[in-house]
Amino acid sequence: MTARQDPGEPGGRAPGRPRRPDASMSLLADLLAGKLLDPGYAEAAARRARRPDAPGGPLRRGRRGGGVLLVLVLTGTLIAVAGAEVRRSEPVAAERRSRLIDEIDARTAETDALRRRLDRLRAETERQRAAALARGDAGHGVRSRLARAAAAAAAAPATGEGLVVTLDDSPRDDPDGLAARGGARGRVYDRDLQVLVNGLWAAGAEAIGVNGQRLTATTAIRSAGEAILVDYRPLTRPYEVTALGDPGRLRDAFTGSAADRRLRALEERYRIRYGTRGAPDVRLPAAGPVRLRYAVPREEDGQ
Repeated sequence: MTARQDPGEPGGRAPGRPRRPDASMSLLADLLAGKLLDPGYAEAAARRARRPDAPGGPLRRGRRGGGVLLVLVLTGTLIAVAGAEVRRSEPVAAERRSRLIDEIDARTAETDALRRRLDRLRAETERQRAAALARGDAGHGVRSRLARAAAAAAAAPATGEGLVVTLDDSPRDDPDGLAARGGARGRVYDRDLQVLVNGLWAAGAEAIGVNGQRLTATTAIRSAGEAILVDYRPLTRPYEVTALGDPGRLRDAFTGSAADRRLRALEERYRIRYGTRGAPDVRLPAAGPVRLRYAVPREEDGQ
């Protein structure tokens, strides 16, 4: 049995050849493959492809490559200029910093000299006042009252035995102290000194000094950058807080207090150095003059 023959079938199928099962789909397949494009359309598409500025043509590819190269050149130029500016500004910043440090050192030395002169003038004034008050009976009572007021206002030097508390940053070569406060090694902050000073006052200290600077009721302990200031004067490590009073009584009252527990916790966690010792002979200088902003002298009756 032979397949049915169709001499008039489109596509020029030879007589006697069997018909393909998908012959009816050949037109759709040719359309999808682009084989039946009209000759006019095909010629126009070929002309566009041959144009230099056609998409994907040589000119377009050259422009695109040139744009990428221009962007890379501009980026490299900007990076080079920024690097040159940074390198140029480093010596200037270092020179300014050096001049600023020299100026700070000079002003600090000048202030220290003026303070020493002030202490000498105060001592001379105190001697002359004491001599004047000693000439009469009424002067003895005035002198006693002045001495008590000066001690309360830290206007006169204080001497005696006391307790010295030392605080310092963790050692630089301590690996356990590196995982510390603020991502840096364990450091002593102004608030730590504030807690310590308040704890010593609460323990019964008669007078307190930090690194030789006498504290008063209006003394401010704060920070500026990484420096700790006491009445705007910078401190250097280690920080020694001296409390005037009986060392045994002060140590017993201070041990176990909130301030002591805080400092012990900082010592254990951040390796901050913290220690106490008794001092048989302590001398605290007089504090600076207090400028009254709101208080005024009380007028005596009859004046």
